Amino acid sequence: MAIENRISIEIPDADLSAALDHINAARAILAPFLIALTPDDRRTIPKMSDGTRPFVEKVMDYVVSEPQFLPPFLPVAEMQKDWKAVNGLEPLLKAANLLCDNLSDTVMLAGSETLEGGLGYYNTTKYAARLNAPNAKGIYEDLKKRFNKKPSASKTE
Repeated sequence: MAIENRISIEIPDADLSAALDHINAARAILAPFLIALTPDDRRTIPKMSDGTRPFVEKVMDYVVSEPQFLPPFLPVAEMQKDWKAVNGLEPLLKAANLLCDNLSDTVMLAGSETLEGGLGYYNTTKYAARLNAPNAKGIYEDLKKRFNKKPSASKTE
């Protein structure tokens, strides 16, 4: 069975370096404004989604047009800053997510094809070692380490 070659790319080192420089520049530009949530924060905070965004958008209009309903503890100026941040950062997030998805898919497919080729080479070497082909046994012994099973915890007890 032939290996399907679905990807065949050679990215010049200069292009990879330039892309990384641009990504790092974007990270440096945004670093003063970005935060990192703890896993607990990510799990527990209320999250705005496509379903709740229209609600928030309406609220942001109403806090300006109908301020008589504002509770005294509600920091409207801070909400407006947060809303502006959401609207400014979301296009960047969408673009970055698209880039991450495409990078992930490209690396996954290239890695998969490389692994398939490697497994083919391994199996051929394994067969050649059984036939005592010169140099095959040493290569096979080296490569088969990848497939050595470690004893499970229940077997060692």
